[in-house]
Amino acid sequence: MSTSSSGSHDAILDARGLMCPMPVLKAKKALRDVKDGGILQVLATDPGSVADMKAFCEMTGNRLISSEQDEDVFIYHIEKSGT
Repeated sequence: MSTSSSGSHDAILDARGLMCPMPVLKAKKALRDVKDGGILQVLATDPGSVADMKAFCEMTGNRLISSEQDEDVFIYHIEKSGT
């Protein structure tokens, strides 16, 4: 009964079970289908994804709105930049 309290999102990427760098690569691809200003929720189980998602957002200009952990799942909310 885990629910995310980080608000709404426009798309969900389930990257659970994937190891670095796959969660970031799949997030990059999934963001192509999200409108500018839209939110992508990413679910991952790789602990390395914490640093990877932060670095990915910094490099691409997208905004990491939230990064949280629910047991062994890391939940990210990424806002797609308009640039």
